[in-house]
Order: sequence, then C-alpha cells, then structure tokens
Amino acid sequence: MLIDGNAIAKQVLAEVKAGVAALAPVVPHVAFVRVGDDPASVSYVAKKQKVAEEAGMKSSLRLFPENVSREELFAHLDALNADPSVHGILVQAPLPKHLGETEVFNRILPDKDVDGFTTQNIGRLAQEAPGAFAACTPAGIVELLRRSGLVVAGKHAVILGRSLIVGKPAALLLLAKGLDATVTVCHSRTRNLAEITRRADILIAAIGKPRFVTADMVAEGAVVIDVGINRIPDATRKSGSRLVGDVDFEAVAPKASLITPVPGGVGPMTVAMLMKNTLAAAQRLANA
Repeated sequence: MLIDGNAIAKQVLAEVKAGVAALAPVVPHVAFVRVGDDPASVSYVAKKQKVAEEAGMKSSLRLFPENVSREELFAHLDALNADPSVHGILVQAPLPKHLGETEVFNRILPDKDVDGFTTQNIGRLAQEAPGAFAACTPAGIVELLRRSGLVVAGKHAVILGRSLIVGKPAALLLLAKGLDATVTVCHSRTRNLAEITRRADILIAAIGKPRFVTADMVAEGAVVIDVGINRIPDATRKSGSRLVGDVDFEAVAPKASLITPVPGGVGPMTVAMLMKNTLAAAQRLANA
C-alpha cells in the first residue's frame, strides 16, 4: 500500500492556507537566501516560493554569488532577523565550502529558523520543549506516519543515516513522548546492517545511495519510508535520467505493508512542513 505524499501534503497545505487566512491582516513572510546557482538549489527554492504563494504567504528571495563573503551574508541575515515583517528565514543548502553551514544556520534567530537547523532548535527538540521547530523532512515523515493511521508507540524504527537534516532529528521526534518508538540509528560504520534492518517495524532510508535497500533487508509487513532522491541514467526517458530513492522500490514494495514512492512520497511533505513552520512562526510573533 502506497503512502501518497502528494495527497497528504495537500491536506497539510489546505490547513496552512486556512491558518494564514485567519491570521489576517498579518501575512506570514518567509525569506529565502540562496548562494550560487546550483541547479538543484534553484529548483528547490522556486518550488518553495510557489507553494508559499499558493498558501497565501509572502515570499522573498535574495541571491548571492558563490564567492560572497561571510560578513556580507551575515549582515543580510542580521537585517532579516531585525525585520518584524519577516517571520521565517531559510538559507538553502548546500553552501560553498568557505561558508560553514552550522555557523550560517546559527546566525538565524531560533524563532525565525523555520528549517529547524539552529543549535537552539535542535536542543529544544531533544528536550521536547514546546515551540521547537523540527527540520522539515523528519517532521514530514512523522506527519506521513500519523496521517496514514500508523500507531508508532512501541514499534522499532530503524533509521539509515545520521545527518542533522534527517537522521538525528527523525530519531529525536520518534523517541519523543507521544510517539514512543524504540529507535536504532545506523550509518556507514554499522556492522551487520541487514540483520538490524530486518528487525525494523519502520525502516527510514536516508543515506543518499540509489536503491541501496534491497528486499532481503526488509521484514515482511514493515513500513518503509524512502527519503532518498537520486538521479540515475535512463535511456528510455527523454531527459536521459530518472529519479529513484534509497530503496529498491520494485523489489521491496511487495514485502512492505506501507511504502513511500519516489517521487511523490517524502518530498512534497518537506515543503508542506516548511509552510506549517512558517505559519507557526508568524502566529507566535503576531501574539508576542
């Protein structure tokens, strides 16, 4: 059974749009910052701006060249932090090597960090503190599980990948009171990986390796969440390539009770949760 990320994202965005309308005359405003012209970053930011506008929000975009200085970028972020009309700030990753991503993310005020990457928001998440912004992809995964009717409590969730963008915050969310999963995080140094993944009730693949998870790594009836977005050659496509996940979908799907496709699974939820975080930031600042 497929988990339709497009359909669930539409539900979330409809709720966000209603929340935006109820907040009038305040209009939630998310400011995007992009450094360089990485094609994937250009596409991602354009998609996020389009969805923000469809939800009734304001979006703005500031572009910087690849060689922008740390001082110039920080000065712009400081101005966005000080601007009361800006409720959310998102710096699109990846960034050039001379700009440390963690340092850049931490320049954003935690209450405007709608991407959930600041040290303070990650710490709040670990403490299960109210008002913490969770990174959008793991927040989207949790929303997919909830809206698919899955009872997570007591289940064994295995996460492939320990990044700050997906793996670590996903583990914190699933461990939190209310979800109450038992969580194992695996990575490149994990031994006997397939033995561990076969014990998973919920398997989350977020390692960036196309079709890495094969049928022999998955238990019958497991829930499989595929976070991967990998472009591989495909001579049958006009573009010469196609998108696949970190899971060998055709082989694994018959064994899974629920599975997300790529595309159309986790990806739409990431954008939807960004909008949900931006609305929450605007509501919080409007009531401050």
